[in-house]
Amino acid sequence: MIETKVSRGIISTYFDKLEKNLELDAAIVGGGPSGIVAAYYIAKAGLKVALFDRKLSPGGGMWGGAMMFNQIIIQEEAIDIIKEFGINYAPYQDGLYTMDSVESTSALLYKAVHEGATIFNCYSVEDVIFKNNVVTGVVVNWTPVLREGLHVDPLNIYAKCVIDGTGHDSEMCKVVASKNGGTKLATSTGGVIGERSLDVTEGEKMVVEGTKEIYPGLYVCGMASSAVAGTPRMGPIFGGMIMSGKKVADMVIAKCKK
Repeated sequence: MIETKVSRGIISTYFDKLEKNLELDAAIVGGGPSGIVAAYYIAKAGLKVALFDRKLSPGGGMWGGAMMFNQIIIQEEAIDIIKEFGINYAPYQDGLYTMDSVESTSALLYKAVHEGATIFNCYSVEDVIFKNNVVTGVVVNWTPVLREGLHVDPLNIYAKCVIDGTGHDSEMCKVVASKNGGTKLATSTGGVIGERSLDVTEGEKMVVEGTKEIYPGLYVCGMASSAVAGTPRMGPIFGGMIMSGKKVADMVIAKCKK
């Protein structure tokens, strides 16, 4: 019966994929542009990486452009990365370029998967594995389970490095800081400061500077780094996000290949 073959093929290959990703070099939480770029470079380096995104369609805010005008801005500093992903871009002015947001997001996802990254959609990461004051993995559940408030226990996935790419909410950093007494993040307050109001120039610079290992085993990138460090948001310009993803990938690759 073809009907059962269809079901069997989906079930067997999905669980094979899940089982292969129970132990990772890097677990990325959040599928925005910085997380996807990080997944691409980490996979390209030959490491095992999986990205977990709570939405049906990973990509974060890049899909929508600005106010659903599906164009985005990229600056000169990130163009070499854009070229590597094969995304079309057009010069605008003053070192700025425009790109189609749908093409851009699709290209990031396509290239990451084709380099060997695994993307799990509809997954929420509700906690981290925390051993000997080091983040050593993630605790995952179905997004609908958490949204409905159902009492269903999660699964655990080991990772040498965990990357918080959850955007404005910086969820993994908040979890580590709030659930483990005495824990201090690598911020001026030891906790999550919260992002400031919009300043494109300062925000673009600081999102890259703030990309770092924020706690042993836990890295932060993209808007999550802004939210943790208390730096400005920057709106629909994505060069900082792209460069942040590349920077965090380089840091994780260096750690895993020591």
